[in-house]
Amino acid sequence: MTVAGKETPRERYRAQLRAEVKERAWEQIAAAGAPGLSLNAIAKQMGMSGPALYRYFAGRDELITELIRDAYRSLADTVRTAALPGADLAQLGRAMRAWALDDPQRYFLIYGTPVPGYHAPDDITEIASEIMRWLLEAAESEGAAASAGADTSVDAPLLTHLAEHRQWAAGHPASPPALRRALLFWTRLHGILSLELAGHFTGMEFDPAELYENELRHLTG
Repeated sequence: MTVAGKETPRERYRAQLRAEVKERAWEQIAAAGAPGLSLNAIAKQMGMSGPALYRYFAGRDELITELIRDAYRSLADTVRTAALPGADLAQLGRAMRAWALDDPQRYFLIYGTPVPGYHAPDDITEIASEIMRWLLEAAESEGAAASAGADTSVDAPLLTHLAEHRQWAAGHPASPPALRRALLFWTRLHGILSLELAGHFTGMEFDPAELYENELRHLTG
């Protein structure tokens, strides 16, 4: 039995090898995308046999799950850190963009094209919900200042719909205007980030950072 806080040499070796496998996996994803991920190719790079590596990861899906879990956990920690008392949605939005630009492949693994045949376990969904809860907290705390102009005839159908369809809010008691702000924030900013990271603004001769900031100003009133 391992004493709490102390790892055996075998446990340390296992943790180190799993960390190296994940590093090699990120290199593969950067080169060929997540669908091209191959444990056998990683084993060859590391001078191991495929069966030997499968003692550390049961299969491709387990490895992908670890990478996705790490990515979501990293983003959740980033958003939580940015959501200090008094922080607004704009600060959270800037933290999200900095996180995405720091490692585009990590961003695309969780927000890009789904990996064919892969289904994430429930705990991954819970981490994603944690991120949304921080956004809902900020959206709710902005109150009347941020919702100026939101409760109009144009927005009323969406507000009514969100009041009746709020499963995505994971039980957060946010008001319909806060649900609207958080949802628009999430979808519109990810739209810009996805286009920017995929290179679709290349050659258009404008600064995507300015576009992103302009969207933040619109979203936060």
